[in-house]
Amino acid sequence: MATFTNQATLIFNGQSTNSNVTTGEMTSGITLTKTSVSRDYGKDDHIVYIVTVENSGGAITGATLTDDLGSYDVGGATVTPFTYVQDSLLFYQNGTLATGPIAAGGPPLIITGIDVPAGGNVQIIYEAATNEYTPRAQGSSVTNTAALNYAGAETLTDTAVVTARNEVALTIAKALCPTTVTEDGTLTYTFIIQNSGNTAVVATDDLIVRDLFNPILNPITVTLDGVVLAEGTQYTYDETTGDFTTLPGAITVPAAVYTQDPTTGVFSVAPGVTVLTVIGTV
Repeated sequence: MATFTNQATLIFNGQSTNSNVTTGEMTSGITLTKTSVSRDYGKDDHIVYIVTVENSGGAITGATLTDDLGSYDVGGATVTPFTYVQDSLLFYQNGTLATGPIAAGGPPLIITGIDVPAGGNVQIIYEAATNEYTPRAQGSSVTNTAALNYAGAETLTDTAVVTARNEVALTIAKALCPTTVTEDGTLTYTFIIQNSGNTAVVATDDLIVRDLFNPILNPITVTLDGVVLAEGTQYTYDETTGDFTTLPGAITVPAAVYTQDPTTGVFSVAPGVTVLTVIGTV
């Protein structure tokens, strides 16, 4: 969109006077809209972007679309939280799949050779993946800016914002000590539950751990992060079958902590950890 001004001059009997200045805007007849199919993201996610160009004027040839992939500055350097997914580019002219544009992943992502028909439209669709520079803490977001350039016109831009998904990401590992035991000896099972998500597991999430001990342990002592749990209210155990189950609400797991290196911009993840221990006699 360009602004123009105009002023008239009146000349009479060797004298002149100026009129007021009029101001107007000239539009190119081209609009650019960028949207994301997904409104949020998590670890290892792909986000699909759709850039739509509407043209109410004459044909446009050889336009270029640039996407900054959410680049931002950290410690004086620029990092890019999304990575273009190679060969994901799709191009539609007036709703029909077409060929022509070429994508170079960069960053920034640069798509060249875009032709927009007169009175028509194109859709440019591509994917971007999260990476080590993508913020994942609750409330985080990434803003991508797309810019369209073509001969004789001002650059058109639009942005799309996606936010970090509030999610739990759990893993569990089981350890046995000792690995060799004599009859009437003592075994210790240690369950390490880790949460690399940005949302804590709370009591109302009803997390349960279940195991069928073989050989059967009797009696057993159960602790959670060093605190003894009560049989019947926090876990159940069948001494005849070895069936062990924690009850809903007994186990919680904190959210992960995300730390960004102030120099490189890379995020590190310290998972939230809860340790469940069962000690029993064979």
